[in-house]
Amino acid sequence: MKASKSSKKHKKGKGGRSNKPSLASQADRHILYQESVQDTEFEYEFISSTFERLRGRQPRLLREDFCGTAQMCCEWVRRDPHNRAFGVDLDTEVLTWAREHNLSQLNPEQCERVQLIEADVLEVRTDQAPDLIIAMNFSYQGFKTREALRGYFERVREAMTDDGVLIMDAFGGYEAFQELEEETEHDDFTYVWDQDFYDPITGAMTCHIHFSFPDGSRMDRAFTYHWRLWTLPELQELLTEAGFKRVTVYWEGTDEETNEGDGNFQPATQGEADPGWIAFLSAEK
Repeated sequence: MKASKSSKKHKKGKGGRSNKPSLASQADRHILYQESVQDTEFEYEFISSTFERLRGRQPRLLREDFCGTAQMCCEWVRRDPHNRAFGVDLDTEVLTWAREHNLSQLNPEQCERVQLIEADVLEVRTDQAPDLIIAMNFSYQGFKTREALRGYFERVREAMTDDGVLIMDAFGGYEAFQELEEETEHDDFTYVWDQDFYDPITGAMTCHIHFSFPDGSRMDRAFTYHWRLWTLPELQELLTEAGFKRVTVYWEGTDEETNEGDGNFQPATQGEADPGWIAFLSAEK
């Protein structure tokens, strides 16, 4: 979640302009997103081990809501030949990209175990009830009223197996309520998380993702989100109201040497007043 800019001199062509295309113009926003935002290896380990700890068995059928490029679906079927995945998203463009760039990297047998569905998560139907439904990268925050978000949770609960589990992530901390930009350096680009607008009365927020490059070029507003920033107490209450029997928050530990998160998320009933945090929740049917 961060950004910086630097420039390099290029050989000039006629008119004093560089003939070389900018790095931003050549970049693929979905690849940049996957490299800077997603960590499907970690997510796979967390969601599969959490389900097994809660239910005493391995989950086999995953439904990834708001799946985007379906990177998690692909990770899911790669890891185990018994695993199947549904990926659900409304965006035709991103599902087409997913098929061309991610599903195409699977072997034919793995690819048969992934089904991408262009549908509203409130209306989607699958031929088999999923064991595990995930809503990652905060996309459920597109539901901006308690009624709407509770309705989504109710439909998730109805769709899953009798011992099904919903796992989702959340973010917060006092910096989450500020209008700010954060930059994260990667090898070939800089990721910029832009909290452009926040309304403390409604909880509405607008966020952008930008990418900047070593040649000084920039991909502005590669992604834009219009969300409501939901808090952990609200999410726990709504999940319970939707009928889930037990809701658990998983809080990240702290590395004593760096004072940063250690990547180890454990069940917790009390957190710390950090400026920024990411947590997970599980909701059991």
